[in-house]
Amino acid sequence: MYQDKMILESLKKVEAARAENVKLNPRRMSAEEKEQLLAAYHPDYRQDQFSVLQIGANQGEKVPTELAALLQGKSRLADCKVNLENPDYDVDVLVIGGGGAGASAAIEADNGGAKVMVVTKLRMGDANTMMAEGGIQAADKENDSPAQHFLDAYGGGHFAAQKDLLYKLVTEAPEAIQWLSSLGVEFDKAPDGTMITTHGGGTSRKRMHAAKDYSGAEIMRTLRDEVLNRGIPVVDYTAAIELLKDEKGNCAGAVLMNMENGELYIARAKTVILATGGAGRLHYQGFPTSNHYGATADGLVLGYRAGARLLYADTLQYHPTGAAFPAQIFGALVTEKVRSLGAMLINANGEAFMNPLETRDVSAASIIRECSDRNNGVQTPQGKAVWLDTPMIEIKGGAGTIEKRIPAMMRMFGKYGIDIRKEPILVYPTLHYQNGGLKITADGQSDLENLFVAGEAVGGIHGRNRLMGNSLLDIIVFGRNAGRNAAEKAKQVTVGALNLDHVAEFEEKRRAAGISDDTVSPKLLPNYTRLRERRE
Repeated sequence: MYQDKMILESLKKVEAARAENVKLNPRRMSAEEKEQLLAAYHPDYRQDQFSVLQIGANQGEKVPTELAALLQGKSRLADCKVNLENPDYDVDVLVIGGGGAGASAAIEADNGGAKVMVVTKLRMGDANTMMAEGGIQAADKENDSPAQHFLDAYGGGHFAAQKDLLYKLVTEAPEAIQWLSSLGVEFDKAPDGTMITTHGGGTSRKRMHAAKDYSGAEIMRTLRDEVLNRGIPVVDYTAAIELLKDEKGNCAGAVLMNMENGELYIARAKTVILATGGAGRLHYQGFPTSNHYGATADGLVLGYRAGARLLYADTLQYHPTGAAFPAQIFGALVTEKVRSLGAMLINANGEAFMNPLETRDVSAASIIRECSDRNNGVQTPQGKAVWLDTPMIEIKGGAGTIEKRIPAMMRMFGKYGIDIRKEPILVYPTLHYQNGGLKITADGQSDLENLFVAGEAVGGIHGRNRLMGNSLLDIIVFGRNAGRNAAEKAKQVTVGALNLDHVAEFEEKRRAAGISDDTVSPKLLPNYTRLRERRE
């Protein structure tokens, strides 16, 4: 319930203008306008927030300052001696990460006859997959095609996507939907059984398949159950803190740490799949995040220290609509589906200031501009915000649309006395997705032999910006891809003597470069102690 005087005054303006705004269809920006907007307002363009890497495969390239400290950080094993002669685990395929990509990889590796094990630093399913809401793209309707899907995603990613990866993403999308459906995912369907599809930002066709507004949770539930029902071993609360190599320099397993007691374990593997997810909990530039608690870029750190190359690590996605009020859900994701159903972004004066289906980077930059230079933001206890006029959904789609199509959103705000059917909500960009990550080939393998990568830890699939619905798609397509190829590769691999020589070599490079920062990486979990101290 809104009680602040300034918020209430702005709310009256929004309500007064709604009847006219609902008829509007603001024009899309030109390519030139978009580039100018992004350069001026998008966080990725703030040069003072990035650092140039001094060592490693991407030496000389810039990444967010918080990530640079971890990529060039001190190994948790730098001062330890670890016995590698008697591994605690010995498998064909080691999957690191228990989200959608890791689960998909484990299922397909199991189908390939491999001995598989999943390790995850929290619990199976504690992942950004679980928190994804809006849907998953696939061009499977008569008026659509993978070619059109490719064009939308390639343009939306600023023509920077690795084309072979994007081709795989869009051409395997329809089959991915069928695979999920066969496993038991309950997608929204019309009375005749046809899957319902909607638009998303940057899409030219309705190709968003959803399970109301908890699509990721429904997909993760199904994948997790499939992994467990198959009897694939899952080691919870266990983090990978370093990759292992053999004498040939190939990836050959990982050093694991029990998150509860700190004990170390050795896992030998013929192939390894990194599916560790994103980086939102690093809170780049102080932004709030929609990410789960364990999203601290672990896979990027492990792969980079072992010699794998990064791609587009300087690009992040700030979801334009993170909850800005109340404080209890600050930064929580407000699905793009809210806009695809008809809600519009409105400034403090009741004005619709952009087309609701611009791409995410353009939308986020537009909101930041409205709240800064234009001074058209609504002042909240957490800072400036804009309105997302949710009552428009019921005006356009009829009474009951919100409860039917986005019930989780209705419940989330309803807990705090805000009925989104009758009142708009306040939003501001939230750190959402890691566009960049480890570089892979079409078979899912990184620069390091026998190290495969899937999911948000991969860079290059989406270019420099991702369209809604393509992340849930990529964890399925590239998770399955990594699982199949890692299992097949494992049949040809004989693991030699294990070593951690690369850790010592990396530490020597740190010293030679004069890096004295004692930041230990991977981070594993965020630390909010200092934040609490500042507030107190």
